[in-house]
Amino acid sequence: MQPSKPSKDLNNSKAIDFLKQRLNKIYSDSPSVLDEELIQEINPDPSPHQQFIQSLIKSGKNIAEIQTEWHNYYLQLPDQEKLTVWQEFYETTNQRIEKQNKDYQKSLSQHKSNITNQRKKFLKRFTEESHQSTNYQSTYYNKPKKHFHFKAHLKALIFGLSIGFLAIFIFLFSFFNQIIITPFIQPSSVASATPLILTANDRAPSPTPEVIIPKINVQIPIHYNVNTTDEYIIENNLETGVVHFPTTVLPGQNGNAVYFGHSANNILNPGKYKFAFVLLHTLVDGDTFYLTYNDKIYTYKVISHFDVSPNDVGVLGPVPGQTATATLITCDPPGTSLYRLIVIGKQIYPNPNNNTTPKTVNNFQIPTKLPSNGPSLFSTVFSSLTNKIIGVLIAAVFIVVTIKWLYSFRD
Repeated sequence: MQPSKPSKDLNNSKAIDFLKQRLNKIYSDSPSVLDEELIQEINPDPSPHQQFIQSLIKSGKNIAEIQTEWHNYYLQLPDQEKLTVWQEFYETTNQRIEKQNKDYQKSLSQHKSNITNQRKKFLKRFTEESHQSTNYQSTYYNKPKKHFHFKAHLKALIFGLSIGFLAIFIFLFSFFNQIIITPFIQPSSVASATPLILTANDRAPSPTPEVIIPKINVQIPIHYNVNTTDEYIIENNLETGVVHFPTTVLPGQNGNAVYFGHSANNILNPGKYKFAFVLLHTLVDGDTFYLTYNDKIYTYKVISHFDVSPNDVGVLGPVPGQTATATLITCDPPGTSLYRLIVIGKQIYPNPNNNTTPKTVNNFQIPTKLPSNGPSLFSTVFSSLTNKIIGVLIAAVFIVVTIKWLYSFRD
């Protein structure tokens, strides 16, 4: 039994030596300066070793130099002090970990609290909105029904329709008044002294050339000084009378003398003779009209009347089978420019056998279209794209306002 003891003591000695070697190996190196720096932030009462690290950190040296000096400092310490350094490191590390855990738990708790508060707010708002919706539905279905006041609604409807019809009438009258008022126009209302001529000897010719149509009480001056076939210039002269077309013959000459006059023009346009030939369509075969020219009266008997297309310029030429004629032309139906009414009369006084033949032929450009009434307010206003767009917008606003007004009576 005695020999076993040395063996046991030897084993214990080897174990102790092994532990010392392991400890020396563990403590042969110093803790990292970076870890020590983090530890200092939570240690209000640093040890001398920690104060030394703080002085190194504040010295302004780079991390490699600080780490080297700290390691040299650590190696010079006795083993007991090295152990103290590592104990301080472990303690402060545990404190830092505990602090981080506390901060994390605090942050997690705050986050949970925020979520809970948001959930409470949402539930509160949802409950309030549901309550309001329930109250609204209850109020809507339980509110007393309005009584239908028939008379009040009827008056409002009549008033609205009256205003609407008035607006429509003003609109139509402004743009198409030449058509609306045409049936009520009598040319005598704008003629100062309309003659009723039975024969050419019933009155002396006036010094101003005129066309006289007793049946429709017309006595209107004639312009013989229009020396162009330009439609714009002819229409301007029609404002102050009837125009003799310059490519045709004159009274007292063989051929066809042609005269243009307005049937019905917009009353907002200038001119006195906007309705000169408005009743020309009432003439029939056998009626007479007169032309005064160069102090003579020429009498014509209607032999034909018909409508033609605006492009039928053949009516400006001689009338087949007739020696001397006069043709009166105006737009038809009155107030429009769809067709041209042609009234042809043959000369019955003075005797056409005494007429002369035109010595020269006027070299005017042959027109491609017969003159028309002046432009209506509608065509004038909406001649440009901008005005068309404005008109569409005004119409749209009017429709929207009308729909809203009608919708207000739905209850």
